[in-house]
Amino acid sequence: MQIEQYRDALLLLMVGIAAVNDLATRRIPNRLLLAGLAGALLLHALSAEPGVALLSACGGMLLGLAVFLPFYLVRGMAAGDVKMMAVIGFFTGPAEAFQIAVFTWCAGGVMALFLILLRSRVRLAFVNIGHLLSGLIVPGTKLSDTTLPQSAGSMPYGLAIAFGTIAALVTHYG
Repeated sequence: MQIEQYRDALLLLMVGIAAVNDLATRRIPNRLLLAGLAGALLLHALSAEPGVALLSACGGMLLGLAVFLPFYLVRGMAAGDVKMMAVIGFFTGPAEAFQIAVFTWCAGGVMALFLILLRSRVRLAFVNIGHLLSGLIVPGTKLSDTTLPQSAGSMPYGLAIAFGTIAALVTHYG
């Protein structure tokens, strides 16, 4: 088995454990992410070209952080989700990290629609969307002024990240 396959197996194990933990406790443990980061670092160091692999890993980590951090800053995502995507980026590198982010956003959108319908919060969701959009349209409105009166609900986004990661790896291995 090549290093890449070990790396992908470890990545799947990490996102699987994170998804189950997020479903059960609504948290993604830092210890899990640090263990995944250490494992990925070791596997990158053992690769055929460790310098290239580590440089790509750092780029992937920065990209993973950059694409999810804005959602955390507007309180649309928890810090554990952002850290998890950064660690996933360290595993995969920037190109695959971006692909995983796109698949994750799709999975998260489907999950959000399902939960909104399940919880009968469709009207509240549209009110919140209108409130956010009006904050973007009205000149001089600050992001802090667009605080929503009530949330339509939260969800374990670690599950969406796991689905996005699995989808990316399935397309990779075809």
